[in-house]
Amino acid sequence: MIRKAREILRHPARSPGDLLVAMAVLTGMCWAILFVVVALIYRLQLYADGAIFSYSVAVRDVWAFHWHNISGRVSVFLLSLWPAELFVALTGNPDGGIAVYGFLFYLAPLAGLAATFATDRTSDRVFFTFSCGSTALLNPLVFGFPTETWFAHTLFWPALTIAHCASNNLAGLILLSVAMTALVLTHEAALVLAFTIVLTLGFGGLRHPKLVRAVLALATALIVWAVIKIAYPPDSYFAEVIERAALHFFDPALLQVNIVLLLACVLAAYGVLFYVLSQRFSLRTAQLAATVIMLVALLVYWLKLDHWVHASNRYYLRTLLILITPLLGAAAALCALRADGSLAQSKVLSGGMRLLSSKQALRALAGAFVLVTIIYVVETAKFVVQWTEYKTSVRALAQSQASDPELGDPRFVSSQRIAPDLKELGWFSTIEYLSVVLADFAPSRLLVDPAGNYFWLSCETATANANAQRAVPAAARDLIRIYSCLHR
Repeated sequence: MIRKAREILRHPARSPGDLLVAMAVLTGMCWAILFVVVALIYRLQLYADGAIFSYSVAVRDVWAFHWHNISGRVSVFLLSLWPAELFVALTGNPDGGIAVYGFLFYLAPLAGLAATFATDRTSDRVFFTFSCGSTALLNPLVFGFPTETWFAHTLFWPALTIAHCASNNLAGLILLSVAMTALVLTHEAALVLAFTIVLTLGFGGLRHPKLVRAVLALATALIVWAVIKIAYPPDSYFAEVIERAALHFFDPALLQVNIVLLLACVLAAYGVLFYVLSQRFSLRTAQLAATVIMLVALLVYWLKLDHWVHASNRYYLRTLLILITPLLGAAAALCALRADGSLAQSKVLSGGMRLLSSKQALRALAGAFVLVTIIYVVETAKFVVQWTEYKTSVRALAQSQASDPELGDPRFVSSQRIAPDLKELGWFSTIEYLSVVLADFAPSRLLVDPAGNYFWLSCETATANANAQRAVPAAARDLIRIYSCLHR
């Protein structure tokens, strides 16, 4: 498939559809590889909530620290955090465990693409193509923030592919049930993705032979999900926090961020340019001219008007991930069912498919794909550069003799001392854990955000860990204990 994509790109005379497929496959695969490489080089597993997750791996208390509060996301725990914690237990190397966690977490999209490819039985690898496109279009929006929806997106595509392509027998039912259960146990919002999988089989009609199997698999997954949630309820402190977060997960205000506005403006302007130019020139010329004009406009913007970095908003754009992934999954299912003649007769569906498969639409989408990819590359580069500077500042402050005893202890220092231009990279609730890890588990000072109002550890939990035998020095764990006991 990759060899075919490269061949298509070498021969631009191929159809617009072939060109778009090649771009989607190669770009998605490149991003999936880059996620692992960039994350490990820049230690992005430490960013934001990743700091507490990494610290909990290092001190071998992932479940007790937090994951028992979000038991409905146990797939992420089992696939990334638990193996990393086992590594620390076996080797006594906390830094190595953090690296293992980062590797497994950011390897997920590549593993998901491999699983989708292996299970895709459509003639043109439709599901694999769409999964690559989805990876390229959505994952860079949240890349760097350790949201569990990262795994939800990863597991959605193999589960969707199995639902449509696996043999309709007992083995197929078991395989789909496992895939569906793993999916719903990544994040509560993954339930949307699971229901989407069932609905896509309805495009083949309510008598589609695999629809009943998908319903049974979903029912199995929901039973397992409910049992785990009941068996491991969150602590009272986190129950309220989780409820509040759930109520705001689909808040449209969360999408009013710089990168979404930039993408919307660029794509809207490109669409208008492409339409106007296509009335006077060939589609290929219109696509090339509109793309080049927008690239020049972007270059001017980045050099003259750009004053922000896409950092903390990576967390909030998990909502966009959950909203758009089902749409791409539905489009993939429509294409697959249409190819094998199983698509139910519908004027609306048929008309929509004809519109999206027209040469004009495919040309327009190819140019838009290029623009989106370039924006993601630039914004990712800006993010990792700023993150590197921020880590340096945190490490320096954690190893300094500066002190702000009014925060509760002479060994505490305020994170407000970090340069204002780097504060956008900060995450108020995990700066303490980040400072410990970046100081090689031997900080002179514990960084504390004076405005912090979210505290991960109870005094009891932190004390138990401080008194346990761990590879991380006791002095560092005691600082975390003191901080925790001051607030919970």
